[in-house]
Amino acid sequence: MFPLTAENKPVAQLLHSTGTCPRCIFRFCGVDFHAPYKLSHKELLKELQKFLETEKNELSLDVPNPPPKKMRLEELEDGTKGIDNLSQNGEGRISPVEDGGFASKNSNLNVCNVCLGVLQGFCEKEFIQQVCQKVEASGFEFTNLVFSVSFPPQLSVREYAAWLLVKQEMGKQSLSLGRNDIVQLKEAYKWITHPLFSEELGIPIDGKSLFEVSVVFAHPETVEDCHFLRALCPDCFKPAKNKQSVFTRMAVMKALNKIKEEDFLKQFPCPPSSPKAVCSVLGIECAHGAVFVAGRYNKYSRNLPQTPWIIDGERKLESSVEELISDHLLTVFKAESFNFSSSGREDVDVRTLGNGRPFAIELMNPHRVHFTSQEIKELQQKINSSSNKIQVRDLQLVTREAIGHMKEGEEEKTKTYSALIWTNKVIQKNDIEFLNEIKDLKIDQKTPLRVLHRRPLAVRVRVIHSMETHYVDEHHFRLYLKTQAGTYIKEFVHGDFGRTKPNIGSLMKVTADILELDVESVDVDWPPALDD
Repeated sequence: MFPLTAENKPVAQLLHSTGTCPRCIFRFCGVDFHAPYKLSHKELLKELQKFLETEKNELSLDVPNPPPKKMRLEELEDGTKGIDNLSQNGEGRISPVEDGGFASKNSNLNVCNVCLGVLQGFCEKEFIQQVCQKVEASGFEFTNLVFSVSFPPQLSVREYAAWLLVKQEMGKQSLSLGRNDIVQLKEAYKWITHPLFSEELGIPIDGKSLFEVSVVFAHPETVEDCHFLRALCPDCFKPAKNKQSVFTRMAVMKALNKIKEEDFLKQFPCPPSSPKAVCSVLGIECAHGAVFVAGRYNKYSRNLPQTPWIIDGERKLESSVEELISDHLLTVFKAESFNFSSSGREDVDVRTLGNGRPFAIELMNPHRVHFTSQEIKELQQKINSSSNKIQVRDLQLVTREAIGHMKEGEEEKTKTYSALIWTNKVIQKNDIEFLNEIKDLKIDQKTPLRVLHRRPLAVRVRVIHSMETHYVDEHHFRLYLKTQAGTYIKEFVHGDFGRTKPNIGSLMKVTADILELDVESVDVDWPPALDD
């Protein structure tokens, strides 16, 4: 059923005569239900023709380019210039899809002076099929998608001009039209295209989907339409490092909200002129939101850093924990890049034993995202069989929100260490037994010298919850410690030139140093343990 009524006829006649397409006419007449927009452009023209026909055949769509009407400005009550009927039908045409794109000739359709063709050929089935071909060839794995479009900012200027025109026409009938009464271009576009996408790809359109298909439109012919706004509202157009142009959609909208109507009318034609060419498509992009893989790792080598060790562009060691795990994930998930994070970190010469250290990897723009638990288990086995330096356990897919559990209260968590200690003086078993009795020892740690280049200078209070000693020989003993997370164990042993107080050396009144250090446990209950 055709959605316009007799009340809409003056506005529909005015817009049509000035070069506006049927779907944009619907938008300005406040048609906010989907069905009429979904008719083909050809059908809409036919229905609009029937609606606008009068006994005298004043308007007929049989003529592709009706002669333009003359512009007449009339004085409004406040003394400013208003606009009466004006038409500048252009010579532009939208052609059907040819050679994988849209041409701009050999067709009987005028290019809309408001949407610049977006609501004409670009929401017909042929164009959607082109987009879907790109999607299917992209190699992404998906079960739904979110569809986004980016329109050139000058469309906002043209819509504002058309709104002023329609508002004046409706004022003659003592009716009002607010800018918010117009159906947004993006809304109308999605009403038409979403069902076509679902039909073509056989999947739902879901605004929460991690898989996004985006189409970017441009219209070089009218790119200067919004330049006059910079002179009127310079504060709205400030250069930004990540923007190629100051004329962003947000900046243009901000200026249009600020500008006076009479100033706009002096600078821009109302209605806007009809262009010669239709919009061009700058790009059709597919992207998948990041997915997250978590687990725990053991590190068995004393010559392996957690992350790549590169100083002044020179790699110091050939690999790292991060690389030994992520290289496999990047390949299997077909991701472009990754971010690695963990619950703390160990030094290059420190092993991580026990149940391992929790870690998470953010995989950027993955092309494959659906895995069974068995496939993840096989991936874990592949990582473990590829190196004897690390082992991974509890590998699993997690959500972005779940990663927060790894960092929550990290300072309050405890960690257990095993250290082999040397003393300069000869010791007996009874010389170290008093350490077993010390509980919840508070120490002050000034930022260690060895990390001062990457951490701010500060004094941090840490707690040694308990210690247990195992005598080895006259110059060596093994010390097991349970400490607050974030404690520098090496510095607690040798004192770091008095920067950690008290320390093992000061407690025992000897010079002490640490020969080996192992992380025995990281007491973070995440990620959930899995059955083997």
